[in-house]
Amino acid sequence: MNEITKGNHLEDAYATTLARMKAQKGSKSRLGMEALMWVLNSERPLHTTELCHALGVKAGSPDPDPENIPTIRTLLACALGLITVEASSSTARLVHFSLKEYLSDNPSLFQSPHSMIAEVCLTYLNFRCVRELSPTLGSAPSILPLVGYASSYWGKHVKKGGAGSLAPLALKFLIGFEQHISSRLLLLQYFNDENFWEPDFRTCGPKGFTGLHGAAFFGIVEIVAALLSKKEWDVNATDTMGRTALAWAAIGGHEDVVEIILQQEGANADIANTGLGLAPLWLAAVCGHEGVVKLLLEREDVYPNTPDTEYGATPLLLAAARGHEGVVKFLLKREDINPNTPDTESGRTPLWWTAMSGHEEIAKLLLEREDIDPNTADTKYGRTPLLLAVKNGHEGVVKLLLERWDINPDIRDLNSETALQLAASRGHARVVELLSAPRPSLPPPTGTDVVPPPDPSSMLQNPSQSPPSVSFPRSKPLPSDTRPLLGKAIGSFVIILSLVFLFYSLAVTGPSLSTISSSAFHT
Repeated sequence: MNEITKGNHLEDAYATTLARMKAQKGSKSRLGMEALMWVLNSERPLHTTELCHALGVKAGSPDPDPENIPTIRTLLACALGLITVEASSSTARLVHFSLKEYLSDNPSLFQSPHSMIAEVCLTYLNFRCVRELSPTLGSAPSILPLVGYASSYWGKHVKKGGAGSLAPLALKFLIGFEQHISSRLLLLQYFNDENFWEPDFRTCGPKGFTGLHGAAFFGIVEIVAALLSKKEWDVNATDTMGRTALAWAAIGGHEDVVEIILQQEGANADIANTGLGLAPLWLAAVCGHEGVVKLLLEREDVYPNTPDTEYGATPLLLAAARGHEGVVKFLLKREDINPNTPDTESGRTPLWWTAMSGHEEIAKLLLEREDIDPNTADTKYGRTPLLLAVKNGHEGVVKLLLERWDINPDIRDLNSETALQLAASRGHARVVELLSAPRPSLPPPTGTDVVPPPDPSSMLQNPSQSPPSVSFPRSKPLPSDTRPLLGKAIGSFVIILSLVFLFYSLAVTGPSLSTISSSAFHT
């Protein structure tokens, strides 16, 4: 093994060791190879007791056989040093990272590993002693250590290996799933991984989380189809958290499952859960599942502007904030989409979140719409999308915003800071240049004929020619935005005259310029 871990002739060393393993007598060969298969293909590191129980399962057995469960010492001996135990966690792992690469590069060593693991998990979960456990338990008893892993990952292994011959075993397990401890353990694992809890979930059981919910959760379309054909299901039924099977499929991005559920008679595609008001479209948009979003938006009964009830964030707002460009494209294609809907927490719009995050392509998609308001500020700090983009130094977004004729770069936040001041104070030199550059002029009033200026060359050839008269319609005054510009121009002119007079006075009788400058910084 020293030669293996030093990296000398690794492939030959591994091949030789595996040949010796297969040549072992009795059950040692099977135990060694299956242990390698589990350690290599498990969804997370396995505790030694989990691994031992997994290798002690007999297909078709109604209950575990303690005499068939090997000890970890036996397993390590059968693996001939290729598996070791992590002392700090008591989990089994391969002896070296290069062994994982070698085994992965030689898939013929194991025949249908995920199907084999799935069969063991489903057999274990169908044990009578497991089915008798209360569905309100927060963990499985120590005498049944594989229940936790099997509950959380059986579906992933089925999906990777294909349902095939596993369908009868899966259907037996999923009938009455909401009364099985596995349903609760699965949800506990999910919400723990997501670091998110639905209201009241920890204090209640998995009521309503049926076999259809479980199959949709994992996205196993063959099992979903089999369940739907086996008995009458209410496809709109909700679990404890108010989620339908469609909602779980949308979260996982399982397009084929979403499609088959939407084909069911009476399927409601817009049911929001009872806790936070999260509809399937909202969930799919937040997770960035473009295919699911497309399928849902093709239905007339799906309203694209439905926000959650906690923060008031719409699917478009969350998709823009998380940078899901494809989802934003699909949402903006809906005629009834409102691109300016802010959240209810601080009045932040989709463009606001996009500017803060610096997603240029999404900013471009939003700014291409005529109905977008680029100047909407949040209610907490009074910052517009431009102020946010400037503050964070997102040059590309700043440039896109400044190309809009209706952008107002002089809006101040609640700290009375302008975009130019924010850029300067944070040292964003390029952003300062963009803000100081000439901006696009206002478009002419609607219906006004724009008269082109006279050709200078033609006037030189015929000096007697009078320049054409240009008339502006009296019924439509100049845009109101030009008035503050005129006022600023006059103010600037007055300031310049004052400075000229000041410098003239100082040159004659006053103190030096350097003295005034230094005293000004200390006032």
